[in-house]
Amino acid sequence: MIYLAPVQGITDRIYRNIFPVYFKGVDIAIAPFIPSVKKMKPENNLLRELHPANNTGIPSIPQIMSTNPDDFTLLANTLYDMGCGTINWNLGCPFPMVVKKGRGAGMLCYPDRIESFLTKALPGLKPKLSIKLRIGLTYPEEVLELIPIFNRYPLEELIIHPRTGKQMYEGKVDLDMFEQCLNLSKHRVVYNGDIDSARKFEMLTKRFGSIDRWMIGRGLLANPFLAEEIKFHTEKPYAEKIKIFRAFHDQLFDEYSKILYGPAHITNKMKEIWTYMAGFFENGAKIRKKINKTHHRDNYIDIVNKIFSET
Repeated sequence: MIYLAPVQGITDRIYRNIFPVYFKGVDIAIAPFIPSVKKMKPENNLLRELHPANNTGIPSIPQIMSTNPDDFTLLANTLYDMGCGTINWNLGCPFPMVVKKGRGAGMLCYPDRIESFLTKALPGLKPKLSIKLRIGLTYPEEVLELIPIFNRYPLEELIIHPRTGKQMYEGKVDLDMFEQCLNLSKHRVVYNGDIDSARKFEMLTKRFGSIDRWMIGRGLLANPFLAEEIKFHTEKPYAEKIKIFRAFHDQLFDEYSKILYGPAHITNKMKEIWTYMAGFFENGAKIRKKINKTHHRDNYIDIVNKIFSET
């Protein structure tokens, strides 16, 4: 089973709905996190974004960022009542603004807080709970204190990215530490981190034979054909890929154009997506620079037309 990782600002409802129209192989997605607040009404925009009726593409699991167990349970139960059977708790976000507040990966160095959170949140929680985490904030060994804590609670699964929060997305993933987590955990474990080719996936499956669930983020955003190449061991001709890729881009652009107004809003949104999408092309760095220089819709369209006509 292949999961689409949550990438803030990219893998939103529109992206997740359009993706399976063009690309195969992704079974489930974790949606980008929303914060827990004391009172979030069902008509709230963030909740509407996650309502199953509005998620017609990849089946999606909402993710909550929270340090308050009462607020977390309230929001998770609201999502459950909307039809979301599983909720994910974010213990992996490495961005400094999040970490400074003790959220996401910033909570990993406080095992007592994590244990207290689970003790208070779980008794009243209606949906199943999965957790996405890194192996620590500063040190990889931090996770070794957490796995025994997680083992004491009824969790659906652990999605583990074997980097520390301080690493962000730099340096190597720590496969030895991931293996220790896999051996220690009583729960199902999902691997997440640096799967950017079918060859890399094969290497990981040989090492971790018991894993049958894999999460891919940046690798899929750069090469949205990756999941089907992994699953079906086939690869489309490059010309066909470009044609599909263009159609995917155009539908994304059309859908975002319906909700984003102003001369720069749509181009700024597409620039975010091209941050990853440019990786599909051999001259990705040059393409990224060209896209980043655009500021108006018409100029953006001209540049994109030229990019696709030259590939």
